[in-house]
Amino acid sequence: MKRLIVFLLLTMTFLGMGNKMYAQGESAVPFLLLAPDSRAGGMGETGAGLADNSAAIFWNPAGLAFQTGSEVSITHSNWLPQFNLDIFYDFLTYKMYVPEIEGTVSTSVTFMNFGEFVRTDAAGNTVGTFKSFDGALTLGYATKLGEDWGLGMNFRLIHSRLSTQGTAGESGEGTATSVSFDIGGMWRPKDFLDNRLSIGLNISNIGPEIYYIDEAQADPIPTNFRLGFAGRIFENEYNSFTVTADFSRLLIQRSTDSTKARDDWYKALFSSWGNDNVLREFVSTFGLEYWYGVPEDFMFSVRAGFFYEDPAYGNRKFLTAGAGLRYDMYGFDFSYLTTSVFDQGENHPLNNTLRFTLLIGWGAQAQKTPGLPRGI
Repeated sequence: MKRLIVFLLLTMTFLGMGNKMYAQGESAVPFLLLAPDSRAGGMGETGAGLADNSAAIFWNPAGLAFQTGSEVSITHSNWLPQFNLDIFYDFLTYKMYVPEIEGTVSTSVTFMNFGEFVRTDAAGNTVGTFKSFDGALTLGYATKLGEDWGLGMNFRLIHSRLSTQGTAGESGEGTATSVSFDIGGMWRPKDFLDNRLSIGLNISNIGPEIYYIDEAQADPIPTNFRLGFAGRIFENEYNSFTVTADFSRLLIQRSTDSTKARDDWYKALFSSWGNDNVLREFVSTFGLEYWYGVPEDFMFSVRAGFFYEDPAYGNRKFLTAGAGLRYDMYGFDFSYLTTSVFDQGENHPLNNTLRFTLLIGWGAQAQKTPGLPRGI
């Protein structure tokens, strides 16, 4: 099980643990927080206010309420490239507008592969190997509550396999299964600023704690609050320019006292706000996106973004860049992440992270007008 300890350290590392081991290090299954798609990844990992494609099921399911047509996409990323390990992340989405129910149904599959590990006994002898991974299946529904308002909800099944069995004397195995749900809202006023503003709020991963061995060793899942803004600054027949900003924080009880019991997950939704460092706990992300081309034919885009986390609560800081192409019903996006311009240096685990996304959209407004959708 020694390799399993190494694996756990890597899990905490790729999400960035602060000097006091706050933030994501206090929750289990942190893969649920990873920015899944290349487009948002290139825009500083922002998406709650934009949420205009099938990846909205992650960023803000309410964004799907303003979409018509259908789309399928798949994203792949080799994670922690600095470690040269077989760690990769895949994200598959599908969404479809259903007129009969006046809403959009969606689904996604998230898979995080941690590779193969060597199992050893107490004496250090090799006794076999095992594979570790995390996965989640999400189902969603979104509908418009009026001309300007959207509501979205998700249900998620989570499965995590750190190991195929526990250590000697432990009753459980190194696997865990749980459920969670998301709820999101979106405001896209048609009669204000010429339909160029969008504001979204999403609370994701609401659900009970997850445990691998027994309930006494349970950890909270990463319930996350995210508020996002998107504004189309400029638009004409062939050009559009959009700016985005997201502000997010975990809604779990933070504590440096290991003897003090945590609040139940449903209480932590409210009690997690009751401290003197609420603003410092927020992660701030910002993005830019420029499109050029003919919406019904060929378009390309360039993107940039900035991600900032307080040094005491994770200390992740990085720049992102990306680009995208759209030709008829087909699309391709990629993004790049670099930490080398900050004090983390070129050897930071997240440095040089790449994401690649392929998508196919069909039906009304499906990926032919990137930016803030005009609505149904």
